[in-house]
Amino acid sequence: MARDVVRESALAGRVVIWEESARDGAQAKTLMSADFRVRLALEQGRIFGADGPRHVVFAAGFPAVCAEEFEAVRRVAVEAEGAVGVAAVCRGAAQDVRQAVAAVRGSAHARVMVVVPASEAMAGVMVHRTAREALAGGVALVKEARELDDGVAVDVCLADAGRADHALVAAYAQAMTAAGAGVVVLADTVGDQLPSDAAALFSRVRADCDDDVVLASHLHNDLGLGLANTLEALRAGVRVVSSAWLGIAERSGMVATEQLLLLLAHRPERTAHLLGRTGDPWWTAPDLTRLPAIARMVGEETGVPLTVTTPVVGPGVGTISTGTPFVHPRLFQPYDPQRLLGIAPSVVLTQLASARVVTAVASRLGHDLDRQQARSAMAWVKTRAFRTGRAVVDDEAFAAYLDGLTGTATAAPTPTGAAR
Repeated sequence: MARDVVRESALAGRVVIWEESARDGAQAKTLMSADFRVRLALEQGRIFGADGPRHVVFAAGFPAVCAEEFEAVRRVAVEAEGAVGVAAVCRGAAQDVRQAVAAVRGSAHARVMVVVPASEAMAGVMVHRTAREALAGGVALVKEARELDDGVAVDVCLADAGRADHALVAAYAQAMTAAGAGVVVLADTVGDQLPSDAAALFSRVRADCDDDVVLASHLHNDLGLGLANTLEALRAGVRVVSSAWLGIAERSGMVATEQLLLLLAHRPERTAHLLGRTGDPWWTAPDLTRLPAIARMVGEETGVPLTVTTPVVGPGVGTISTGTPFVHPRLFQPYDPQRLLGIAPSVVLTQLASARVVTAVASRLGHDLDRQQARSAMAWVKTRAFRTGRAVVDDEAFAAYLDGLTGTATAAPTPTGAAR
């Protein structure tokens, strides 16, 4: 039997990210090529260095979808071996399980995740059986998968666990673990839970299971509560948490990987309070400076935009456009973007610009303004913003105005934010 480093990590109190952007992200109407999946898995593993497989399970895809999808999953398993653990996901059908095992067989830290309905409503639709019958079938599938290849870890995702009978879920999570399951994932498949609901689900199931049961969360963001619900799962003792870069997943997505990693890593004392322990949640702390580049890479591949309000990795992070934040930037930021993320601060001209902001941008463009020139330039910036209907005044237009104001010509300006 192969060593299950994910179980080891979770049982030791370490946090494991179950990365869903290549798998559940496809249900957000995105398609990652096989090349990109390999590249993303490798980059995500580098966040944790040599401990990548102990902190990241990369759900590479659904091999049963088509031959091309099978090959994409197989390539990730082979080419990202050693960087992360790679999982193939499948429905609760014997043929699909065999196909998933074949897709990852022979690679280090290989896993399959079998999706089994947990609620009466979901069981009736997915497998035309009762929830108890579907869950019992899941136990049998775990045993069958373990017999297929003892070197592939088998996990189970209990779909719609949030609306299922909590006692029944706990009983079968225990039975699946006894049958050889590594991780049992409790999914809020429809994204309907409030934080109090998530807390009740994970606390009740955790309390009714033995300590050898490793639970995981898979929480959707339909109500904008995916992150809050994931924190409740962590508070209840869960250490394997599903997420996706930029939050891409079915419908409105799920908790964003970059947000979750920053939140758990940038203030260790708060994380210790959240997790209810003083130990370190990491074997190797995540390198947060890698987050912005990976997020941009995912955005370019999938067409999902990083907007000015995207937390952690969006173009608004580290930007300043008004007076008091310009003078006291740390007063208006929950963390230092440059120190944690490698994002250099940038000053952006908008209709809200103060004289200090205007003077600073002018200096960057090679102009030293006196007080009167600064006032004139500030008035021009505000007027231009409203005249064009665009808040941000670009450097090129401002530089041309400054040339006329000061009677000088400057070299071509460096575009705002180029250092980012």
